[in-house]
Amino acid sequence: MRRYKKRTDEEHINETWLIPYADMLTLLLALFIILYASSTLDAQKLERIIQTFTTAFQGGQPVLQSPAVTPDETTEGTNDEQDEEESPQEEPGSGFREREMEELRRLQERINTYIKQRNLQLSLKTELTEAGLIITILDHALFDSGSAVVKPDAVKLAREISNLLVSDPPRHIEVSGHTDNVPIHNSHFRSNWDLSAMRAINFLKIILENENLSPEYFSVRGYGEYKPVATNDTAEGRQQNRRVEVLILPNY
Repeated sequence: MRRYKKRTDEEHINETWLIPYADMLTLLLALFIILYASSTLDAQKLERIIQTFTTAFQGGQPVLQSPAVTPDETTEGTNDEQDEEESPQEEPGSGFREREMEELRRLQERINTYIKQRNLQLSLKTELTEAGLIITILDHALFDSGSAVVKPDAVKLAREISNLLVSDPPRHIEVSGHTDNVPIHNSHFRSNWDLSAMRAINFLKIILENENLSPEYFSVRGYGEYKPVATNDTAEGRQQNRRVEVLILPNY
């Protein structure tokens, strides 16, 4: 009798391992179901899923009892993201651009009339480009050679130009100085770069004496010899390169 009982105990198999095994299978099944359902989720919803699994594995709320992400939420979130990605920032339409360019054309006509009335064709010229309206003043109309001081008879010219720059709404304006490639030799400037920048600054100072202009809309650039409009191999070309440019930007 004892021998039979012993044989029965030996043949009995311990099945307690099935409990954690079944739990593991349940978790794996839930994992694959949720991964399949969340294949199009955004980052926030994926983070929610990760937190849910973390809670479950740490002994918190079971996975299958966690709030589920419904298909409507998934679709809505995805559509919202697509709308944000596909909807660019609103930009002024072609009609607005055309009106701005037309305003600059009118301003160009006013400046050209001013130039013609005062016989300044050899000193000033205008050009309307995609970047804006450019007023070019050759340096001999403003400065002596090697100097950045605006000549006394050019101060009136600068002030009259400032009146032409007044607009409502105001536009951003860049004043840039340019030189030829002949090295400068004096005690005031180390290079043509320094000379071009100081000429632009001194010219701008007179422009901003106009109380109808706001300094916040102005900027200065010094290009030295590095933005030529003509060859530096001839005296005529170097004269064209020595200039101050006023770029009036469109409001788009």
